[in-house]
Amino acid sequence: MKKYLFILILLIAFKSNAQTTTMPKLDDNAIVRDGAGNLIPTKLWRAYYQTGDYSFKLNKEKTEFIIYEMGPEEKVKAQERKQLALANSSRPRLSTSFKDGEKFKGEKFTDINSNKYDLRALTGKVLVFNFWFINCPPCKMEIPELNQLYAKYKDNKDVIFLAIALDEKYNLQQFLKTTPFNYNIVDDGRFYADKYDVHSYPTHLVVGKDGLVKFHTTGLASNTVYWVEKTISEQLKGI
Repeated sequence: MKKYLFILILLIAFKSNAQTTTMPKLDDNAIVRDGAGNLIPTKLWRAYYQTGDYSFKLNKEKTEFIIYEMGPEEKVKAQERKQLALANSSRPRLSTSFKDGEKFKGEKFTDINSNKYDLRALTGKVLVFNFWFINCPPCKMEIPELNQLYAKYKDNKDVIFLAIALDEKYNLQQFLKTTPFNYNIVDDGRFYADKYDVHSYPTHLVVGKDGLVKFHTTGLASNTVYWVEKTISEQLKGI
């Protein structure tokens, strides 16, 4: 009897310890250092991580993270795991601004480089929109990945990228000097955001060649850009 009582006490103690011991989260409040112990600012370690060359490990006390550059084999395995996870991921949450399958009502746009787009008369193109503004942290966080997406399709005349920004042209030009964003950027886009009932940022929208809404989402998820690219690819293939 004493033996079983002793085991029961151990199990209770173990359970209690498991409930009170929490692992730190790798978010904006996480403490991240390099191998030499130097503190790495959130913006910097996120930029390193987005390159796909770096990963993290917990230090001995398990209260901080250490960022390190992965070796060639580890990079390949990490990329394979990432692609597998993305392929099995659920669609990001829908925006409330658009509906799947609805007819997209085109507008006339002029970007900050004076290029004009009349989407009312434009047919047979895949339209990729990003509604954003400069002081939106998740909007800025996804720019490097959006630039990679743009680079993949920049030579395809059947895909048009438009970033509808709420900011004025001058402020955008100053921002882009330090943070390049390769979409075709439309300045002072509050009018368009209001017209499309967009009030949450970032909001992504993909319109198919048939002029119908194929994908839309609000906010930044780990698989947002994957689903934007997936939809573009499907529309180009006629799926």
